[in-house]
Amino acid sequence: MTARQTFAAVVFDIGGVLINWDPRHLYKKLIADEAQREWFLANVCNSAWNARPDAGCSFEEATAERIAAFPAWEPHIRAYHRRWIEMIGGPIPGTAAVVRRLVERHVRLFAISNFHAETFALIRGDYAELALFERIFLSGQHGCVKPDRRIFDIALAGIGIPARQLVFIDDSAPNVATAESLGMAGVGFT
Repeated sequence: MTARQTFAAVVFDIGGVLINWDPRHLYKKLIADEAQREWFLANVCNSAWNARPDAGCSFEEATAERIAAFPAWEPHIRAYHRRWIEMIGGPIPGTAAVVRRLVERHVRLFAISNFHAETFALIRGDYAELALFERIFLSGQHGCVKPDRRIFDIALAGIGIPARQLVFIDDSAPNVATAESLGMAGVGFT
Protein backbone atom coordinates (compact mmCIF):
# COMPACT_ATOMS: atom_id res chain seq x y z
CA MET A 1 0.00 0.00 0.00
CA THR A 2 1.48 3.33 -1.01
CA ALA A 3 0.51 6.81 0.13
CA ARG A 4 -0.94 7.54 -3.33
CA GLN A 5 -3.09 4.45 -3.65
CA THR A 6 -6.80 4.93 -3.34
CA PHE A 7 -9.21 2.27 -2.29
CA ALA A 8 -12.89 1.73 -2.97
CA ALA A 9 -13.77 0.47 0.50
CA VAL A 10 -12.51 -0.50 3.94
CA VAL A 11 -13.33 -3.87 5.49
CA PHE A 12 -13.13 -3.98 9.28
CA ASP A 13 -13.02 -6.74 11.82
CA ILE A 14 -15.37 -5.97 14.73
CA GLY A 15 -14.16 -7.73 17.90
CA GLY A 16 -10.75 -6.34 18.85
CA VAL A 17 -10.94 -3.47 16.36
CA LEU A 18 -14.26 -1.69 16.92
CA ILE A 19 -15.49 -3.43 20.07
CA ASN A 20 -13.44 -4.63 23.05
CA TRP A 21 -14.46 -8.27 23.32
CA ASP A 22 -12.45 -10.35 25.78
CA PRO A 23 -13.64 -13.33 27.87
CA ARG A 24 -11.44 -12.05 30.70
CA HIS A 25 -13.97 -9.27 31.33
CA LEU A 26 -16.39 -11.97 32.51
CA TYR A 27 -14.00 -14.54 33.95
CA LYS A 28 -12.24 -12.05 36.23
CA LYS A 29 -15.56 -12.03 38.09
CA LEU A 30 -15.80 -15.82 38.21
CA ILE A 31 -12.21 -17.01 38.72
CA ALA A 32 -10.25 -14.81 41.12
CA ASP A 33 -6.90 -16.58 40.72
CA GLU A 34 -5.22 -15.24 37.57
CA ALA A 35 -3.21 -18.40 36.86
CA GLN A 36 -6.32 -20.58 37.21
CA ARG A 37 -8.34 -18.17 35.05
CA GLU A 38 -5.69 -18.19 32.32
CA TRP A 39 -5.52 -22.00 32.47
CA PHE A 40 -9.31 -22.16 32.07
CA LEU A 41 -9.24 -19.80 29.07
CA ALA A 42 -6.34 -21.68 27.48
CA ASN A 43 -7.70 -25.19 28.06
CA VAL A 44 -11.45 -25.20 28.70
CA CYS A 45 -13.17 -22.24 27.04
CA ASN A 46 -10.33 -21.52 24.64
CA SER A 47 -10.28 -19.84 21.24
CA ALA A 48 -10.51 -23.16 19.37
CA TRP A 49 -13.68 -24.04 21.29
CA ASN A 50 -15.09 -20.52 20.81
CA ALA A 51 -14.59 -20.93 17.06
CA ARG A 52 -17.26 -23.66 17.03
CA PRO A 53 -20.17 -21.31 17.84
CA ASP A 54 -18.53 -18.58 15.77
CA ALA A 55 -18.74 -20.99 12.83
CA GLY A 56 -22.44 -21.58 13.43
CA CYS A 57 -22.55 -24.49 15.89
CA SER A 58 -25.26 -23.92 18.47
CA PHE A 59 -24.11 -22.73 21.87
CA GLU A 60 -26.10 -25.57 23.42
CA GLU A 61 -24.17 -28.19 21.46
CA ALA A 62 -20.78 -26.57 22.04
CA THR A 63 -21.53 -26.14 25.76
CA ALA A 64 -22.65 -29.76 26.17
CA GLU A 65 -19.49 -31.02 24.46
CA ARG A 66 -17.27 -28.93 26.71
CA ILE A 67 -19.10 -29.93 29.89
CA ALA A 68 -18.67 -33.60 28.91
CA ALA A 69 -14.91 -33.01 28.62
CA PHE A 70 -14.58 -30.77 31.73
CA PRO A 71 -17.50 -31.57 34.08
CA ALA A 72 -15.88 -29.88 37.09
CA TRP A 73 -16.07 -26.57 35.21
CA GLU A 74 -19.75 -26.82 34.27
CA PRO A 75 -20.93 -23.54 35.87
CA HIS A 76 -18.07 -21.62 34.26
CA ILE A 77 -18.65 -23.21 30.87
CA ARG A 78 -22.37 -22.41 31.02
CA ALA A 79 -21.52 -18.80 31.93
CA TYR A 80 -19.72 -18.40 28.61
CA HIS A 81 -23.00 -18.25 26.73
CA ARG A 82 -25.38 -17.18 29.46
CA ARG A 83 -23.25 -14.20 30.46
CA TRP A 84 -21.58 -13.56 27.11
CA ILE A 85 -22.56 -9.89 27.13
CA GLU A 86 -20.24 -9.39 30.13
CA MET A 87 -17.30 -10.13 27.82
CA ILE A 88 -17.89 -6.81 26.09
CA GLY A 89 -15.71 -4.01 27.42
CA GLY A 90 -17.16 -1.22 25.29
CA PRO A 91 -15.85 0.46 22.17
CA ILE A 92 -12.17 0.46 21.26
CA PRO A 93 -11.08 4.09 21.82
CA GLY A 94 -10.85 6.10 18.62
CA THR A 95 -12.20 3.60 16.13
CA ALA A 96 -15.77 4.93 16.08
CA ALA A 97 -14.38 8.34 15.11
CA VAL A 98 -12.36 6.75 12.29
CA VAL A 99 -15.50 5.00 11.00
CA ARG A 100 -17.45 8.28 11.05
CA ARG A 101 -14.62 10.12 9.25
CA LEU A 102 -14.53 7.47 6.54
CA VAL A 103 -18.29 7.78 6.05
CA GLU A 104 -17.97 11.59 5.84
CA ARG A 105 -15.43 11.04 3.06
CA HIS A 106 -17.85 8.69 1.27
CA VAL A 107 -15.69 5.61 1.81
CA ARG A 108 -17.75 2.44 1.63
CA LEU A 109 -17.54 0.25 4.75
CA PHE A 110 -17.92 -3.49 5.22
CA ALA A 111 -17.06 -5.92 8.00
CA ILE A 112 -15.99 -9.55 8.27
CA SER A 113 -16.14 -10.81 11.83
CA ASN A 114 -15.98 -14.07 13.75
CA PHE A 115 -19.29 -13.76 15.56
CA HIS A 116 -22.23 -16.03 16.23
CA ALA A 117 -25.36 -14.35 14.85
CA GLU A 118 -27.10 -14.68 18.24
CA THR A 119 -24.39 -12.87 20.20
CA PHE A 120 -23.94 -10.22 17.52
CA ALA A 121 -27.64 -9.41 17.81
CA LEU A 122 -27.08 -8.68 21.51
CA ILE A 123 -24.66 -5.85 20.81
CA ARG A 124 -25.53 -4.54 17.36
CA GLY A 125 -27.91 -1.84 18.63
CA ASP A 126 -25.41 -0.61 21.23
CA TYR A 127 -22.88 0.60 18.66
CA ALA A 128 -24.35 3.17 16.26
CA GLU A 129 -21.34 2.93 13.94
CA LEU A 130 -22.31 -0.63 13.02
CA ALA A 131 -25.32 0.80 11.17
CA LEU A 132 -22.89 2.68 8.89
CA PHE A 133 -21.61 -0.55 7.34
CA GLU A 134 -23.15 -1.57 4.03
CA ARG A 135 -22.81 -5.23 4.91
CA ILE A 136 -21.46 -7.24 7.80
CA PHE A 137 -20.38 -10.81 7.08
CA LEU A 138 -20.62 -12.91 10.25
CA SER A 139 -18.82 -16.22 10.44
CA GLY A 140 -21.77 -17.77 12.28
CA GLN A 141 -24.05 -17.07 9.34
CA HIS A 142 -21.66 -18.60 6.82
CA GLY A 143 -20.27 -21.63 8.68
CA CYS A 144 -16.60 -20.67 8.53
CA VAL A 145 -14.31 -18.45 10.60
CA LYS A 146 -11.35 -16.25 9.78
CA PRO A 147 -8.61 -16.92 8.83
CA ASP A 148 -10.34 -19.54 6.62
CA ARG A 149 -10.30 -18.22 3.08
CA ARG A 150 -13.94 -19.22 2.55
CA ILE A 151 -15.33 -16.38 4.70
CA PHE A 152 -13.22 -13.93 2.71
CA ASP A 153 -14.41 -15.41 -0.60
CA ILE A 154 -18.03 -15.09 0.58
CA ALA A 155 -17.45 -11.48 1.59
CA LEU A 156 -15.64 -10.58 -1.63
CA ALA A 157 -18.49 -12.02 -3.68
CA GLY A 158 -21.02 -10.08 -1.60
CA ILE A 159 -19.05 -6.83 -1.67
CA GLY A 160 -18.56 -6.96 -5.42
CA ILE A 161 -15.36 -4.91 -5.40
CA PRO A 162 -12.03 -6.41 -6.52
CA ALA A 163 -9.82 -7.38 -3.57
CA ARG A 164 -7.02 -5.06 -4.73
CA GLN A 165 -9.37 -2.11 -4.15
CA LEU A 166 -10.05 -3.03 -0.51
CA VAL A 167 -8.26 -2.30 2.76
CA PHE A 168 -8.76 -4.95 5.46
CA ILE A 169 -8.21 -4.09 9.15
CA ASP A 170 -7.98 -6.83 11.78
CA ASP A 171 -6.26 -7.45 15.12
CA SER A 172 -5.23 -10.98 14.10
CA ALA A 173 -2.09 -11.43 11.99
CA PRO A 174 -3.34 -14.70 10.40
CA ASN A 175 -6.54 -12.93 9.31
CA VAL A 176 -4.55 -10.06 7.80
CA ALA A 177 -2.30 -12.58 6.03
CA THR A 178 -5.29 -14.31 4.44
CA ALA A 179 -6.70 -10.97 3.26
CA GLU A 180 -3.33 -10.03 1.77
CA SER A 181 -3.02 -13.41 0.04
CA LEU A 182 -6.29 -12.57 -1.74
CA GLY A 183 -5.01 -9.16 -2.86
CA MET A 184 -6.39 -6.85 -0.19
CA ALA A 185 -4.19 -4.29 1.53
CA GLY A 186 -3.91 -5.62 5.08
CA VAL A 187 -3.60 -3.50 8.20
CA GLY A 188 -2.77 -5.11 11.53
CA PHE A 189 -4.65 -3.34 14.32
CA THR A 190 -2.95 -3.13 17.72
